Amino acid sequence: NPFGLDNTLTMGVVSALGRPLQRDNGDFIFNVIQTDAAINPGNSGGPLLNSRGIVIGVNTAIRDNAEGIGFAVPVNTIKRIVPALIAEGSYPHPSLGLLGYSISAELARTLQLPVENGILVAQLYRNGPAFNAGIQGASKEIILNNRRILIGGDILTAVDSNPINDWNSLLQYLELKTSVGDTVLVKIMRAGQILEIPVTLAAEPME
Repeated sequence: NPFGLDNTLTMGVVSALGRPLQRDNGDFIFNVIQTDAAINPGNSGGPLLNSRGIVIGVNTAIRDNAEGIGFAVPVNTIKRIVPALIAEGSYPHPSLGLLGYSISAELARTLQLPVENGILVAQLYRNGPAFNAGIQGASKEIILNNRRILIGGDILTAVDSNPINDWNSLLQYLELKTSVGDTVLVKIMRAGQILEIPVTLAAEPME
């Protein structure tokens, strides 16, 4: 306890499930539990219990400048990640080895894309999973609203038949449903054709 008050218990309710929680480095923790139980700076790591005393999560963060908005990582996520942290000192996050843009209706209209959801593939990690599987990145560069945009690459629309609407939905699926070494079926659109390409996931970051 940050105030030196050992064996402290607070009560609250689960306000929501499946929240994405953005970390200071910009990465996301997905499927987080939102609770209004009092979580104070410094007491992250304490258990979140249900009414039967069963651990359902680990308290992780609070919303800045707000009261009653705390977040806990679900226990199933902890069970998946902690053994790797203990054994190896790090957890390998599964990755396709690509970078891209979330497709919005506005971007689709501007670039005349055939879909309004998905990911426009921009760059590939050399010798990464997507690169080795034959997925194609951008072929040219344009300036759009004073931003450099790489276009002409494949459009990723689904993984293992699960629709991918944007970048976060891709990261969430990979993080929650896959592991390094798994082979997933990636659906892409290329030059008017729909292709399904098997890709074996690797750990991120990749050299």
